[in-house]
Amino acid sequence: MGQATITINGRTYRLECGDGEEERLLALADIVRRRVDSLAGEFAAAGDGRLLLMAALMLADELMDAQAQLARNRREAKAVRRPVPQ
Repeated sequence: MGQATITINGRTYRLECGDGEEERLLALADIVRRRVDSLAGEFAAAGDGRLLLMAALMLADELMDAQAQLARNRREAKAVRRPVPQ
């Protein structure tokens, strides 16, 4: 079992992951860290839990937008591949 140690907003967390997944977990943590750091600068009085929640909601919003765009792209690609009736 792999492990990664990450620090977000001054708190350190040790997380387990599958063997070989450490680098990906660290990269994902870096995305969260950057988002939390940005929010911490804006909302200095917010606690760790609130900052993590706001970061998670913002990232989920981006994911939802990306999923919707992917669905639109797939529909458009399917329409382009559809043969024209003769």
